[in-house]
Amino acid sequence: MTTKSVLAGVALAALTATAALPASAQEITLKLSHFLPPVHGIHTDFIEPWAKDVEACTDGQVKIQVFPGGTQLGNVAKQQEQVLAGVVDIAHGLTGLPRGRFPRTSIIDIPFLTGDAGVASQTLWAMFPDHLSQEYKGLKVLALHAHNGGLIHTSEKKVTSMEDMQGLRIRTPSPAVSAMLEELGAIPQGMPPGQVYEGLQKGVIDGTVFPWDPVNSFKLSEVLNYDLDAGVYTVSFFFVMNQNKYDSLPENVRACIDKYSGDGLVAKFGDWWDAWDAPGKAAAEAKGNEITVLSDEERARWREALQPMIASYLETLKSEGVEDPEGLYKTAQDYVAQFSK
Repeated sequence: MTTKSVLAGVALAALTATAALPASAQEITLKLSHFLPPVHGIHTDFIEPWAKDVEACTDGQVKIQVFPGGTQLGNVAKQQEQVLAGVVDIAHGLTGLPRGRFPRTSIIDIPFLTGDAGVASQTLWAMFPDHLSQEYKGLKVLALHAHNGGLIHTSEKKVTSMEDMQGLRIRTPSPAVSAMLEELGAIPQGMPPGQVYEGLQKGVIDGTVFPWDPVNSFKLSEVLNYDLDAGVYTVSFFFVMNQNKYDSLPENVRACIDKYSGDGLVAKFGDWWDAWDAPGKAAAEAKGNEITVLSDEERARWREALQPMIASYLETLKSEGVEDPEGLYKTAQDYVAQFSK
């Protein structure tokens, strides 16, 4: 037998042996994408450790490739469509971008419902099985969550009242927040988080609404001078997997994904977001920004002024296919009250 024949035989034997391995023993690579920079806590404290936990749980059978913001798969507006199309297997994204895809989930974004990340995240997860799941067809939902109460950050004009909001071009993350800003007199501007720095720098926008954390992770303290701690809204996020991909995985791999998702994962976001917000506030303080807390009197004015907007937003949800949005809102209010105790 020639050397060439021997080598061919060895290669064939190796190929046959690999093919004969059970599916549960073959290495599986999963792609995971999100839209935030690698320095953000979502990446460092949540996504990367989650991926490593799943890999370790499967004894290395699963390898997870993470594509954060700034990579070819990190576009905030494409996270849902990428995972549905199987371009990636798992994705983390904003429910409000693009608008209209998760109208039921957007109920948590209504102003003055809650500004606490832990309460908002627990509320979303409690509502998911019976009230939100129909929005996630084709997706295995691993977690839903929200951030702490958002602030109004501006570059040139200090905002402490409704009157100060008049005519300001403010970047908005979701339809509910857009409606809130418009009712308060501002001009909402749709813009991905990664473009806010340039928008402020070039004067395309006058300000933005964010919790504290992006002020650090997107270096926004460099182009902001005023921060109004209003805390009147939150914004929701999804962490999902392609359902067909999940169903195709061996039972032990599915069990590992489930182990590090769901209830246990959702419960972490309150403490996580408190930790993520701290560096953002510190960066603003170090820069010398003027930080103001919305007064109780002004908060009461905003709450009253926004009641028509809330009623109108609920009515708009009907046109987006949400049956009984008022009932959905009441359910969210009940869960917020329960988890706030």
